Amino acid sequence: MAVVLLAEAVFIAALNWFLGVVVDRQDMSLAGLDPSTMATSSKIGGVLFGLYFALCALVAVLVAIRDRAPAGFGRVLLISVAVVHGLLGAFAWGLVGWTAFLFMVVVLGLVVLLLMTYDRDGGPQPAASGGRPDRGGEPEAGGEPATAEATAAVPAPRTGEPQDGDDEPQDSAPARIVTRPVPTTP
Repeated sequence: MAVVLLAEAVFIAALNWFLGVVVDRQDMSLAGLDPSTMATSSKIGGVLFGLYFALCALVAVLVAIRDRAPAGFGRVLLISVAVVHGLLGAFAWGLVGWTAFLFMVVVLGLVVLLLMTYDRDGGPQPAASGGRPDRGGEPEAGGEPATAEATAAVPAPRTGEPQDGDDEPQDSAPARIVTRPVPTTP
């Protein structure tokens, strides 16, 4: 995903730079605009758009390295690049052809896949069953599955010792799993 966005960044920047050079050398004008202004604007726009795609590629690399869902500014950046690819795909269908449209839709799908692959709790779920290990995969009473990071074994009381001020000895009970919320950082 990041490689595709980085290649797109280089391509967009180079294409706009080339178009700026062509406008400058041909001394073309559109509706009386100064050709040097048009050339400079094309070059600046290409560089800024290329930097935007490169920043999105950096966010995708950070998501892969951290193995966590993007949060905050990174998530907004990836959502915006998905919208940009949707719009570019719609324009590409009419102006360039179905191959450019197909490329834009594939990149859009990759961005959406990157956004949807990770849950908001902090990465892919470690257990495929999604349930408690001691109950054969059935969810907890609270409805949320236990994860490896959020579980801690509570030791079972020993047989024959009074518990919490009781005068009678208690039978031994199996260890129970207590879940705690996992802290997440953006």
